Amino acid sequence: MIELSAFAALYIFMLAAFTGYEVIAKVPAILHTPLMSGSNFIHGIVLVGAMVALGHAESTAGQVIGFIAVILGAGNAVGGYVVTERMLEMFKPSEAKGKDSNAESSE
Repeated sequence: MIELSAFAALYIFMLAAFTGYEVIAKVPAILHTPLMSGSNFIHGIVLVGAMVALGHAESTAGQVIGFIAVILGAGNAVGGYVVTERMLEMFKPSEAKGKDSNAESSE
């Protein structure tokens, strides 16, 4: 397995954060819903990566950081799906919204 120095890992993290910010900052507001739906897949990959990192952690500090990464990654993935579902509700016709709420209240 390839070992990264702490400096190299920090450099990669900062580069990824800067690149992500620059890419997302240029997206028009109307495209955020479809992009968010697609990015939920990426959040799942981040969660898997956090679980792998947690599984390979040998020190207590590494295990704590890995556990926090898994919790935050899971929250990010679930929250993305919840927000996407709420956004997609806005595009349903008014009649469909009424039928859905009536069906839920009768159960």
